[in-house]
Amino acid sequence: MISVYNIKPKFQQLIKPVMEFLHRKKFTPNHITLIALIGSILTGIFVYLDTGWFYLLVVPFYLFIRMALNAIDGMMARAYNQQSALGEVLNELGDVLADLAIFYPLLLKFGMDKHPNLLVGFIALMIINEFVGVLGKAMGGERRYEGPMGKSDRALFFGLLCLVVFLFPVVLPWIYYLIILVVLAMLVSTIARIKNSLNA
Repeated sequence: MISVYNIKPKFQQLIKPVMEFLHRKKFTPNHITLIALIGSILTGIFVYLDTGWFYLLVVPFYLFIRMALNAIDGMMARAYNQQSALGEVLNELGDVLADLAIFYPLLLKFGMDKHPNLLVGFIALMIINEFVGVLGKAMGGERRYEGPMGKSDRALFFGLLCLVVFLFPVVLPWIYYLIILVVLAMLVSTIARIKNSLNA
């Protein structure tokens, strides 16, 4: 299925010099993972506290940085033989916590507190989607990344959505329907990951 993950190899080539620079500066994959998580928490706090529209620019800017950091930690671990059980735990748990830290306050800004069932559905499926991805590896196969609306897809979608809302605030009332589509897409992704894990 279509996913931003499909273009990951080209993205990794672009950021390889950054990875090499960070390695020379004695950063480890776990350092990068923790930096991404801390940055996500700080971004989420800013979104929650911001009383204007500046958060609509901060979120896409940071989501791009986080996508790069998420790629770099894995690249660094493989390239310099720094893979570890702790790193895998930090990576998987950090991704879920980082998503929660950013998307929960962002959805509140978008008025989803008025639709609690949809908000809960989004959060639940976001967590389940990543859990099912890890489950593929636990079942003896590989980590599943099928989209639509996997981790990278969500980052790209909400980054673009923030920019659209900033430029065209008139679309704000339509976000409710877009979030419904996102939830449905995550459901499709979750089912695809389960099927592919069982068929591996």
